[in-house]
Amino acid sequence: MKKIPLLAGLIAGCMLFAGTAVAQEGADSTGLPGDNFSLQGALEMFKKAGSPEEFEKFINTQSNNINNLDLNGDGDIDYVRVIDKSEKDAHAFVLQVAVSENENQDIAVIELEKNGSESAVLQIVGDEEIYGEQVIVEASDGTDGDEEESPAKNGPSFNYDEGNYPIVVNVWMWPCVRFVYRPAYVPWVSPWRWRMYPAWWRPWRPVTWRVFHPLAFRYHPHCRVVRTHRVLVAHRVYTPFRASSVVVRTRHAHAVKNYRVTRTRTTVTGPRGGKVKVTRTKVRGKRG
Repeated sequence: MKKIPLLAGLIAGCMLFAGTAVAQEGADSTGLPGDNFSLQGALEMFKKAGSPEEFEKFINTQSNNINNLDLNGDGDIDYVRVIDKSEKDAHAFVLQVAVSENENQDIAVIELEKNGSESAVLQIVGDEEIYGEQVIVEASDGTDGDEEESPAKNGPSFNYDEGNYPIVVNVWMWPCVRFVYRPAYVPWVSPWRWRMYPAWWRPWRPVTWRVFHPLAFRYHPHCRVVRTHRVLVAHRVYTPFRASSVVVRTRHAHAVKNYRVTRTRTTVTGPRGGKVKVTRTKVRGKRG
């Protein structure tokens, strides 16, 4: 009979541990729509895809656990289309959701440039309306951490001009990259729009952050979050075409404002009228 209280205590302890683990996991949620789209996962799908069209299919495939977005709150997952805005050797692959018949919202943009005969650089940039700020993610070879994570790299004395860059992955051998640099390539523009989707796709119900995050987290070890735009021409190509939805901005305004207030604290020091030094200090944990 004495075994029963012992067993009950063990079960209670396990439940408490599991609850604590879940609470810690949930603590990294920002409450923003960006919690429901994996930039790291999208980057991995781009690496895997043989073309922008196939990439679009991969990010909209439920089992890949990239997309958990429901921007307009209709209870169904949004279809993310891909549009290539290009200029010479610079490509900006816009990941965009049609939230209504009249409005589109950019989720992120994959920026790609050829910088040598067999060399190319690529980053994915999360839109500030979706992530609260621009979030830049790039492929990692696994030997260095996030720029955001390392005090040595983030300090005011860190000089990117003195060879302190993390190792930048050459993406030239990625099948999709090779595909878009073929002479006969025609920039991909998704034919799908509001309520017109491919026959293979069926929307599903979004899941909670606690369910989605562990599924998408498997992509994180292959990527790093950085603060440096390395793909400058493609970024300039994209900027005039950026689409922002009033519906999305209004619906998530409180969460975005709260995130921007609690994400950083800005301290301004210096004499009146003189040179002003601005220090940004994180006051909230970074994204998981």
